[in-house]
Amino acid sequence: MRASDPAVGNPFFNSLLGWMRGWRSMGEAFKLDTESFARPAPAHDEFIAKVDYTIDRARKSLIARQHSEGYWHGSLEANAQMNAEFIIYNHFMDVVEPTLEAKLKKYLLDAQNPDGSWSLYPGGQGYLSSSIEAYFALKLTGMLAGDEQMMQARRWILAQGGIERCGTLARFYLAAMGQVPWEATAALPVELMLLPNWSPVNIYELSSWARGTVVPLMILQASRPVESVDYRYGVLELYIQPPHFTKFKQPPGKHALSLRNFINLADRALRFYARHNLKSLRGRALRVAENWLVEHQEANGSWGGIQPCYLLSAMALRSLGYRNDHPVLKKALEASHELIWDFGDRALYMPCVSPNWDGALAARALLDTGVAGDHPAIVAVAKWFVDHQIFKRGDWSIKRPKLEPGGWAFEFYNDCYPDVDDSAVILSVLAKSKTDAPAALERSVAAGANWVMGMQSRDGGFAAFDADNNKNWLNHVPFADVEAVTDPSCPDLTGRVLEMMGAVGYRADHPVARRAIQWLKREQSPDGAWWGRWGVNYIYGTFSALAGIRAIGADLEEPWIKRAVAWLKDHQNADGGWGESPLSDCDPAWRGHGSSTASQTAWALIGLIAGEDSMSESVMRGIAWLTERLNHGGAWDEPESTGNGFPNHFYLRYELYSHYFPLMALGRFRKRLAEKASLKA
Repeated sequence: MRASDPAVGNPFFNSLLGWMRGWRSMGEAFKLDTESFARPAPAHDEFIAKVDYTIDRARKSLIARQHSEGYWHGSLEANAQMNAEFIIYNHFMDVVEPTLEAKLKKYLLDAQNPDGSWSLYPGGQGYLSSSIEAYFALKLTGMLAGDEQMMQARRWILAQGGIERCGTLARFYLAAMGQVPWEATAALPVELMLLPNWSPVNIYELSSWARGTVVPLMILQASRPVESVDYRYGVLELYIQPPHFTKFKQPPGKHALSLRNFINLADRALRFYARHNLKSLRGRALRVAENWLVEHQEANGSWGGIQPCYLLSAMALRSLGYRNDHPVLKKALEASHELIWDFGDRALYMPCVSPNWDGALAARALLDTGVAGDHPAIVAVAKWFVDHQIFKRGDWSIKRPKLEPGGWAFEFYNDCYPDVDDSAVILSVLAKSKTDAPAALERSVAAGANWVMGMQSRDGGFAAFDADNNKNWLNHVPFADVEAVTDPSCPDLTGRVLEMMGAVGYRADHPVARRAIQWLKREQSPDGAWWGRWGVNYIYGTFSALAGIRAIGADLEEPWIKRAVAWLKDHQNADGGWGESPLSDCDPAWRGHGSSTASQTAWALIGLIAGEDSMSESVMRGIAWLTERLNHGGAWDEPESTGNGFPNHFYLRYELYSHYFPLMALGRFRKRLAEKASLKA
C-alpha cells in the first residue's frame, strides 16, 4: 500500500491493520498516524521499548569506543590504490619493513576480485589504474608473474588495454620506479608555481587536495627520478606493444571541438617547453615549489592530511636530494605510518585519519539520544575540540584574506586545511556542551561560527576547504582524470552549515542563511533530491539539506521541501530501509537505489524527521529496519562504501558510519515522539 492510498491516514483503519499484522512484522505493525501515538497501546509500547533498548545498547557501545583524550576514531577504508601506493612509496624511499609489507600484501590479495581485478568499492567493477598499481606493488613484495593470482590480474589488465591506459597518478608512481617513461605523465611544468594568485590559472584555483598533490607532482616531473627495479619485479608483461612502441596518450574528448581536446593541444605545447625550458626560470620555480612544500609540512611531518600529499611530497623532496635522515624527511617517514590500520595479520593503508569527524558525529549522536551536555563523554570531546581549534591562516585565506581563522580539520594534524564540514558539526556539538571553562567554550563557538559563515561562496553555497573554488573547466586538464580538482559549493555542506547556524542561535532571516537557502532551491533536482558530494549520494545530499532547512527554521510547508520529503519516501526499499549504490554518480537509474544499508537508512530517516512534523509510515518502517538489525556488538554491520571522495573515482567506507548515524536517527525519532506526547498531555 502506498502513501497515496486513501485508506492511509484513517486512524481506525491503520490501528486495525496494525493489529492484523502485529505477529508478522514489527515494522509493518505500526501503520499508525500521529494521533495513534498519543493513545497507549500494547503494541506501541512494545515497539517503543525496543527502540529504547536499541538506543541504550548502541549508546553504551559508542561511549565505550571513545578515546581517553576525548575523540572517537574508526578505520577509513578506500581501495587497493592506498596499499599499493604505500608499498611503492616504501621501495622508492628505501624504507621497506618486511613484516609490515607482508600485512599490506595480504590485505591487497584479500581485496582482489574473482576476475583478477581490484574495485573502487566492495561489489564494484574492476578499476584499471588501481589494478595496475596493485599488480606492481605485489611484484615488489616478491610475487612472481607466474603466481595464480598474478596471472588472473594480468589477464584482466591486458583485456582492458594494459599499462598504457593507466591513470594520471598511477603513471607518476610507475615513472618514479622506471616502469613507464616520464614522457607518459601529464605535463605539469613547475613554472606554474610562479604565476601570481590573481592569475586566471594558479595553484589556488585548484582544490586543496589537488593543490597539495600537484605541487609535488610538478617537482617530480621536473626532477624525473628513477628508482631502479630488478626486471623480475617490474611490469614489462603489462605492455601490449613493446615499451618503445607504446604511445601513452591523454584521453580524448567526446567531440572533436571539445574542451578536453583543446587542452590536450596545450598539453603538447607544455611538453615542448619541458624539453626546451629556461634553466634559470626552472631553477627559480623549483625553489619556490620546494619552499612551498617545506612551509606546508604539518607539525607531525605530514602534508595536507591525505595519503597522496603524505607520500608524494616526501618523494618529491627526496628527488631534490633530501636524504632520509634530513629532519623534514625523517618527520615525513614517521608521519606516513599514521595512516596504517593494523588488523593483526593484515594491514590497511588509509587515505587519512578522521578523529574530528568521527568525534563530532559520535558526540552529536549521543546528544540526539538525550545525553546531557555535562555528561563526561561530551565534556571530554568538547575539551578536545576547544583545544584543537585552528587559529592559523591556511590556504583558505588566499580567497578570504580578511576572515579571522577559527575552524577545525578532519585529521589530527592539518592546520593548513581546516574544513567547513567538520567545523559545522563540531560547532553543533559545542553549542550543546558544557565544560569547566565556559568562557573558552563561548569564544570557541563565536570564532568557529564566524569562520564557517565567512567561508560562504559568492553563489550562496558552501564548499569543503575553500570559497569560490569553482573553475570547473580545470577538471578537463590532463592531470585531472578524476574530474575533481575544484571545490565548488555542494548541497550537503550547505545544509550542514544551516544546521550549525540553527544550533548556535541564528534563524532563516539571517543574510547568510537566506543566501544559502536560495542556493539550495536553485540546486535542487526537479524530482526533489539533492546530490551529495561527500556521501553516496542523493540520499546523503537530501538528508543534509533537509536537516539544515529544519534547523534554521524554514517553512516546511513550502512545495520544494515537500518534494524532497516525497523523494525520500518514494525511494524506500521493500524491506523498510534505504540504500544507494555509488553507480548513481554515473547512471541516473541508480539515484536512490541500492541494497539497504544502516548509514543510508539513517540518513533518509533524519531527512524525513526533519522534513515534516508527522510520523509517516515510511519513518516507522525505517525505524523498525534499524531496531531489527542491531548486531551483538551494539552497532550495525555495513560492508558497503557509503562515503564519497571523488565521484566515479574514489569511495570510502567509514567504520563508524554504521554506528553513530543510526543512533542519531533513533535519537531524533525518540525525541519527536516525546515532543508529540508532551503536546497531547
